Amino acid sequence: MASAALLLFGAFGLLTAIGVPIAFAIGAAAAITFLLFMDFNQSVFIVAQQMASGLDSFTLLAIPFFILAGNIMNRGGIAMRLIAFAKVLGGRLPGALAHCNVLANMMFGSISGSAVAAAAAVGGVMSPLQKKEGYDPAYSAAVNIASCPTGLLIPPSATLIVYSLITGGTSIAALFVAGYLPGLLMGLSLMIVAGIIAKKRGYPLAPRSTWQEVFRATADAILPLGLIIIVMGGIISGAFTATEASAIAVVYTLLLALVWYREIGLKDLPSIITESAVTTSIVLLMIGASIAMSRAMAFGDIPFALSDALLSISENPILILLAINIALLIVGTFMDMTPALLIFTPIFMPVVRDLGMDPVHFGIVMTFNLCIGICTPPVGSALFVGCSVGGTSISAVIRPLLPFYAVLFALLLLVTYVPAISLALPRLLLGY
Repeated sequence: MASAALLLFGAFGLLTAIGVPIAFAIGAAAAITFLLFMDFNQSVFIVAQQMASGLDSFTLLAIPFFILAGNIMNRGGIAMRLIAFAKVLGGRLPGALAHCNVLANMMFGSISGSAVAAAAAVGGVMSPLQKKEGYDPAYSAAVNIASCPTGLLIPPSATLIVYSLITGGTSIAALFVAGYLPGLLMGLSLMIVAGIIAKKRGYPLAPRSTWQEVFRATADAILPLGLIIIVMGGIISGAFTATEASAIAVVYTLLLALVWYREIGLKDLPSIITESAVTTSIVLLMIGASIAMSRAMAFGDIPFALSDALLSISENPILILLAINIALLIVGTFMDMTPALLIFTPIFMPVVRDLGMDPVHFGIVMTFNLCIGICTPPVGSALFVGCSVGGTSISAVIRPLLPFYAVLFALLLLVTYVPAISLALPRLLLGY
């Protein structure tokens, strides 16, 4: 086991360090590890076979459909309508535009399924408005960066679909419903921090909205938000699966952007589909390679050996879960969300199973961890995009981010040690 683990993670670390793309580094590390058990030809064949068979899944069809639906919404004028609605909701709170930013990210992120898309779309609109009102650009960027991952917890979430696949079929419906409370608590906690800072700095309230403005903003937001109701209502009621829901989401968003809002035309569809295909290819290549790596880890008994090693350190579940959280937070600082989820879920799953932790609960904890990771240096994708659209530097935004990091870490521990936050809704709505 020791030699297999050393070879697998050593090869992966070396290949990543010299700039090999993450998916190829994962696949190559798996192939190298298989050389401990078989010859070169068999090793390459097993990796290719595992990648092909691992992607032969009906569940995975949901990912390209949700990516396409998100890209249609990104280009279909949805962000501006949700931002207008968020202004109505948060306009009379201290630092109104910061609250608007958080609310808009929660809504747009959940619909688009992408933290980076939310950071770019919402931040691109909000940053100039906040600058005009006298907000510090670094503070504005910090609010946008910290809040853009909330949509990865609030369904529909492609991240949770990947987790379901890796764990061998954890209920996608239960995972989706479980993400609501943690996602809403995440957004609310960030709004509290933003409000405290805004009040200290004397940032202005937004002008009181007229009833006409409230009605118009609400009416404009009903149809985009209706997607969540249709998707989740259908999944919870059993009318359709998550995969079928993803196809319905594409049809719905296409009708919304193409026919109702008319923000895009038929001539825009080829570029949207091409962009979605490229993104899907990247994600699925990483999934296939990671499935091969999981097989290599299983050959070397790496997950179970690491599980035994971790459990031998302490039998206290509190300390073990704290150690897992710390490990995932460290991983999140240098690895993007999807590969981290694909690589470390098989490692930690035997541990949490031995502790009696529900896989749905662990899926939310793991996703929450990695949501924080994409906001942190040195390689946080949301951090780079947020700084870019906010017109500020990473060094300038780190200090304003610290109070947001603190509240996110505290909330992560709360979600970890209070399973009811994740499991109450699945049990209530699904009888999970």
